Amino acid sequence: MAFQEKPMGFFTDTSVCIGCKACEVACKEWNQLEGNPPHFTADSFDNTGQLDAQNWRHVQFIEQVPDNNGVVMTPTPIAGGQAWLMMSDVCKHCKNASCMEVCPTNALMRTEYDTVYLQKDVCNGCRNCISACPYGVIGFNEEQGVAQKCTLCYDRLQGGLQPACAKACPTESIKFGYIEDLHKVANDRLANLRKQGYAKAQLYGRDDKVYGGLNAFFLLMDKPEVYKLPNEANATLPSRNNLPGYVGGVATAVVGLIAGLLAFRNARMNGVPNNNATPPH
Repeated sequence: MAFQEKPMGFFTDTSVCIGCKACEVACKEWNQLEGNPPHFTADSFDNTGQLDAQNWRHVQFIEQVPDNNGVVMTPTPIAGGQAWLMMSDVCKHCKNASCMEVCPTNALMRTEYDTVYLQKDVCNGCRNCISACPYGVIGFNEEQGVAQKCTLCYDRLQGGLQPACAKACPTESIKFGYIEDLHKVANDRLANLRKQGYAKAQLYGRDDKVYGGLNAFFLLMDKPEVYKLPNEANATLPSRNNLPGYVGGVATAVVGLIAGLLAFRNARMNGVPNNNATPPH
């Protein structure tokens, strides 16, 4: 059964993520991603490292040691003091997508499900999108010479199937559906956690305060910075179509040109010699 053509996405509830990486494996299998050669990252249990051309899902492992000289004498309390935070990271499919702003070939497009899709056959490999993305989710495939990122399994959506990562998640940490429905689920989940004493629990990207809202938004158990996410104060992005900036730049150039012409005119009227003139022979 085909999905309706209205906004769809992910709600990732990090409070129930167990770090199993089933989402990473399912994503690679469906999208035929070879993955990067294994290497020692020295970063906890994170052997993926980051999102890139071969990793469209990345499970973060964030270890939190209580401030008692690194020695845990008693079990770490659950409410407000988790020893581990885990999050399955992915492309956020931003409402205000900077990658789409800077793409010169329109390889990045908005689908009928309001997701951001990268057309490999239109990409010219300029990498502008990689530099523009505030989340670092886009990577460059050196062999194919194109940028790559999560497609939110657009091919599966067209066939009425949910994305592979959500299908494989054993704890339903990754929830897929229509955005309006996911917002209701997220609101209820946050309210329940707050009642249980999780004072730091918060929704990230649920509203329009972060890049106009995210079609892949999260329930976090700590501040966004802990998960290496920009907070509301830092969630700003440059725009190629920045009319006020262009007008200001043109105005500055005009003022500079007029000042230069006036200075040249005054110099000639006052008889100041041109130092660059060729001396007579």
